Amino acid sequence: MPPKSTIVLEARDLGVSVPGRSLVESLNFETRSGEFIALLGQNGCGKSLTMLTLAGLREADGGQVLLHGGDVHTNPRQQTAKALALLPQHNDDMFPATVMETALAGRHPHVASFRWESANDFAVTRSALQTVGIAELANRNVLTLSGGERRRLAIAQVLAQQPSVFLLDEPTNHLDPQHEIETLAVFRKMANEGATVIASLHDANLASRFADRCLLLYGDGRWDSGPVDAVLEAGRLSRLYATSIEAVPWRGGNLFVATGAER
Repeated sequence: MPPKSTIVLEARDLGVSVPGRSLVESLNFETRSGEFIALLGQNGCGKSLTMLTLAGLREADGGQVLLHGGDVHTNPRQQTAKALALLPQHNDDMFPATVMETALAGRHPHVASFRWESANDFAVTRSALQTVGIAELANRNVLTLSGGERRRLAIAQVLAQQPSVFLLDEPTNHLDPQHEIETLAVFRKMANEGATVIASLHDANLASRFADRCLLLYGDGRWDSGPVDAVLEAGRLSRLYATSIEAVPWRGGNLFVATGAER
């Protein structure tokens, strides 16, 4: 992992759009090693497209993304894959494979051409499966897994990749409350150990609990960012989600409750 507080991933005047609509305009945002950043916004505001753009898997509509100082689009792809892992919002299993085989795919950036995975690759992958609590499923066919088990497998795959940057698009998708907390605690620990974590979340309370900073996307080009304690407040969240949200005092902090319109 890079030294703590090193700038790792940087967006410079970044633009993200879809035909007929600008989602993010002139995003200037830098992330440092040791940070957990929550990406928040309504459905359709551009969170997933921004993740893909930061990963270098989608052309930006202006601006630049730098990973460890180099342009993410011109860096060698294997070098980028060693440094950055993207957890997509959904995983499609087109072919039958075992849980171990699927998780082992996370090691591919570290395996030389025309080489097989090493004993170390298997050990790293087994450890990742253990971390997410599905090591006992290693020989199971992925097509037999529940949605939550498949999500934890996808998380194990990016953990096995051992990057310095994790881009997590709705990592708690399909997870029950226990596994939501456990999963975010894993990535909080990774950040504490020097990784950079950017996770799109729907729950401001989870962001408040685990993140250091927030990046808010309003879906019309506007964005906002700052420390969790400064950014997560009822008025701002109400504007972000276009519904009434109240802050309820709880354990020395606040719980954010969507109250919606009065009937």
